[in-house]
Amino acid sequence: MSDDDLDMREDEEAGEGAVLPLPRETPELVGHEAAETAFLGAYNTQRLPHAWLLAGPVGIGKATFAYRAARFLLAAQPEAGGLFGDAAPPATLAMPADHPVFRLVAAGAHPDLLVVERAWDEKRKRLRREIVVDDARAIAGFLHLTPSQGSWRIVIVDGVDEMNRNAANALLKVLEEPPKRAVLLLTCESPGRLLPTIRSRCRMLHMNPLPQDIVLEAIHRAMPDLNPGEATSLAQLAGGSIGRALTLAAQDGLAVQRGLFKLLDGLPRLSAESLHAFADKLVRGEAIGFGLLADLLPRAVAEAAMLALGREPVASDAERATLVRLAARRGPAHWAELWRRLGQLFAAADGIELDKKAVVLDAFFALEDAAR
Repeated sequence: MSDDDLDMREDEEAGEGAVLPLPRETPELVGHEAAETAFLGAYNTQRLPHAWLLAGPVGIGKATFAYRAARFLLAAQPEAGGLFGDAAPPATLAMPADHPVFRLVAAGAHPDLLVVERAWDEKRKRLRREIVVDDARAIAGFLHLTPSQGSWRIVIVDGVDEMNRNAANALLKVLEEPPKRAVLLLTCESPGRLLPTIRSRCRMLHMNPLPQDIVLEAIHRAMPDLNPGEATSLAQLAGGSIGRALTLAAQDGLAVQRGLFKLLDGLPRLSAESLHAFADKLVRGEAIGFGLLADLLPRAVAEAAMLALGREPVASDAERATLVRLAARRGPAHWAELWRRLGQLFAAADGIELDKKAVVLDAFFALEDAAR
């Protein structure tokens, strides 16, 4: 499963806070009118590609769009008397939540829709780190079946860039010889990780981060009792992602962010006592924060690099002041290299289960060294 770009099953277990609807249960989609127009334009002119690559940052609505498009096609009837007969071409992908197709998709029970995503690992009690070949092989057999309720067979691959090489090769075989009346909707955070041959066989839809006012409105709807100041801070921190904002709220992300910037304010010298207290809190799980730090710390370094290049980061005024001081200490290439190193460090921690406190300390020591 992708981002959407933040796994919802994990979000639901993250703790108290916002109720995060699954993409398949979400009837509304905001901020992606251009993507909807492009999809409808292809459909209305009978030039619908057999595969769509929905690319963009985590949590902005890629999976929600995929389910929205899937429902639209699953409800479509074979054309009679021309493309639309006497009816006007459809102007929206929207479908009411009480529509039979919507209810079947929301329940994960539509016979003409297959969803491929990272599977649950019963042994480790978490999602697998990648989509494996057995999951991808199911696509070909499914698409060669005759549609049972409408005119289309649809496959959603939620996180196609999370496929391992064998799974990607199995998908490529389908894309090379797609069956008729079949559409694949592939969500992707990092198109550069895909095989070029997969990218070349898909229609790319770039889905951009959402405006901050749209994110803020979504936060207010999901958490009407949230302090307005905290809601604004979440919207700023979310980087245009509603999913990220709600996950940060559920995991006390603002507390992690405040602790992080308090330490950054002390650079180029860190308080050993404060650093150890911060690391202890993260690994004890009081703020469910190690995973958030793995995202927030490299992001802060990346924003320092942007400032060193003369570009504006996505940060609050208070955070910007800290980042300005940090950026002034080194050039953009230096911060970019640190960003790369931190990414490798946190990836290694996740991959081979290193001691999490040691990883936190190593990350901050690297930052302290870089800021001197």
